[in-house]
Amino acid sequence: MLEHLKKYDILLASNSPRRRELLAGLDIEYAVTALPDVDESYPDILEGEEIPLYISREKAMAYRNSMKDNTLLITADTIVWFGGKVFGKPRDKEEAKEMLRELSGRSHTVITGVTLCTRKRKVSFAVSTRVSFAVLEEKEIDYYVEKYLPLDKAGAYGIQEWIGYIGVESIEGSYFNVMGLPVQRIYKELKKF
Repeated sequence: MLEHLKKYDILLASNSPRRRELLAGLDIEYAVTALPDVDESYPDILEGEEIPLYISREKAMAYRNSMKDNTLLITADTIVWFGGKVFGKPRDKEEAKEMLRELSGRSHTVITGVTLCTRKRKVSFAVSTRVSFAVLEEKEIDYYVEKYLPLDKAGAYGIQEWIGYIGVESIEGSYFNVMGLPVQRIYKELKKF
């Protein structure tokens, strides 16, 4: 469906196996690249969707010098936004449990910022999905964190894992965005390239 993209070497700049799986679902050929230690910090004045947008753009800038004329780079960053603060990747199991306690019985927003760029063109956008959690028992939180080790996931959970099965009451928006890549919107933007 995206034959016009064959002129590009598409690179997904991500270590995330979920992002790789989701992008593969679009039936496009791509390679994975990841620079070590890309800075994911952001100015304190940013809020909500500004944060993952900023980080996805900064990730793209980190690759600019290594891009060829036919490179099409895809970068992304996902956060959980709740109560006016960011829930990124937890530092340890205790922080993961604390995040899940805060999200328990409440709704939050998962926001993914994406940047698609070549040497001549750059498009950035953010996609938001509202997620409502059931009340989670302490033993359920402990079980999930101990068994699934969600330290590499924003908000300390993967919707496609056990916690999503038992804890997510509803979502408003893209399920795949909650997994880490809003592939429907990416497809729509790639059609324009």
